[in-house]
Amino acid sequence: MRTFKPFYVSAIAALVLASCGTTSKMITTPAENVDAIQIKSTKLQEKDLQRWSHFDLVRDTVPGMSVDKAYAELLKGKKGKKVIVGIVDSGVDINHEDLKEVIWKNPKEIAGNGIDDDKNGYVDDINGWNFLGDAVHEQLEKTRIVKMGPTNPDYTAAKAEVDAEREQYLALKAQYDGMSNEVKQLATAIGKEDFTAADIKALETTNENLVALKAKYSQMLSGSRTLDKLKEQISGALDFFNGQLNYYLNPEFNGRAVVGDNPNDITDTKYGNNNVVGPDPEEALHGTHVAGIVAQVRGNGKGGDGVANMVEIMAVRAVPDGDEYDKDIALGIRYAVDNGAKVINGSFGKYFSPHKEWVQDALKYAAKKDVLVIFAAGNDSKDLDVHNKYPSDSYDGAPEISDNVLIIGALNVTYGTNMVAPFSNYGTKNVDIFAPGMQIYATTPNNTYKYLQGTSMASPNVAGVAALIRSYYPKLSAAQVKQIIVNSGTPLKNTVLVDEDQHEANFSEISKSGKIVNAYNALLMASQM
Repeated sequence: MRTFKPFYVSAIAALVLASCGTTSKMITTPAENVDAIQIKSTKLQEKDLQRWSHFDLVRDTVPGMSVDKAYAELLKGKKGKKVIVGIVDSGVDINHEDLKEVIWKNPKEIAGNGIDDDKNGYVDDINGWNFLGDAVHEQLEKTRIVKMGPTNPDYTAAKAEVDAEREQYLALKAQYDGMSNEVKQLATAIGKEDFTAADIKALETTNENLVALKAKYSQMLSGSRTLDKLKEQISGALDFFNGQLNYYLNPEFNGRAVVGDNPNDITDTKYGNNNVVGPDPEEALHGTHVAGIVAQVRGNGKGGDGVANMVEIMAVRAVPDGDEYDKDIALGIRYAVDNGAKVINGSFGKYFSPHKEWVQDALKYAAKKDVLVIFAAGNDSKDLDVHNKYPSDSYDGAPEISDNVLIIGALNVTYGTNMVAPFSNYGTKNVDIFAPGMQIYATTPNNTYKYLQGTSMASPNVAGVAALIRSYYPKLSAAQVKQIIVNSGTPLKNTVLVDEDQHEANFSEISKSGKIVNAYNALLMASQM
């Protein structure tokens, strides 16, 4: 799925280059001392890396959310109230061994009878709803705008971007196709498919082409990079480029036809189905991972641990492999609200939105129904005070439309200058707070577990904290929970690197709060309220 530019594109670029105040009393350590914490110099062990986002900054010297500390010192012996968390995403593997116990089941619906028992407009919606039906791939929003033609007010800007990106990806695809062929040439010359840097060095040849390839790939396989890793990066890059050219940036592609609705008519709501996994379980990777970050069962010895322990996951499939439609997101949010979700996570986004008012109306509806909505800030190293990212609660510097929305930036594993994930969007006015989003270990389809990274992973970390608060302090409103998360965060003032140029900035100035999420402090503050 396209939840902004995939992080591994940064690795691809590196590969090419190589070859060529009031809450201070709540803080565990006084705010003035936090920035003096010694930077961790040793690499995390695998068992620690799998749960680093739950660690404590002071104790562990990694910028985690103090989740383990909260369970050990604040929640031990307490029992919370069940909270439904809506995951608006690419689909969720509801049969995963580490999720099936926490999947929401609609108590008012009888499975398989073909009747809308609860009269909510969705037949047999046992675990949620799939607004995409059997659709998988999609265009980007700007490509759809180009397809509409010059009458669209965003046509000129959209066409310029689409044309430039198609040209870029065609060139990159040719480059990586060439690399794939070069690897095959070396394999033939060496006489083995799985060659090493030592095999390249031992190759004796006077062929000018092979001499050049020896030099190039000796460098590329230096250090810890293996041939398998190199092939994986090349293959991943080609998959990405082909997706861009065949679907995302192809004005002739129509991924919506199979759905059968009119995506430009918000009143056309009778579409989709109850298969919340989607037609291909592997395409539910992103949503399954997001769900696991929030709710994978704690302490069962399988995979990682979710942030929240008293939650049910409602699956709302509305985000394809490409840009989501505003209509699906608006209806997906309303569905989650109407069926009992108290927290909604949205790890998706785009930079064109022809019907943004539909989504904003849905956010206002969620606010009216006391539901907190949490969105990923995006993975394009952009300043969101300069670039509008959709959806959000404010555009072009306007006041926030509601008090129930959080926008989350991503943190790296390492505390210090490189603490902000290199891909994370930021913004003094339009990003609320930062949370762990790099190398996050969680559930993936077919009973597997993987590390993924993105603001898509930071957002559900915060959704998990929000669910914890709403579980153990259920009388607090969505607006109060938002303020608790923001106000109780750990404030930092150290210098960090941001945007594509990795320029220096003070961490206190790249989000509205200047803080990182802290579950321990948040629960302390909630108890006092």
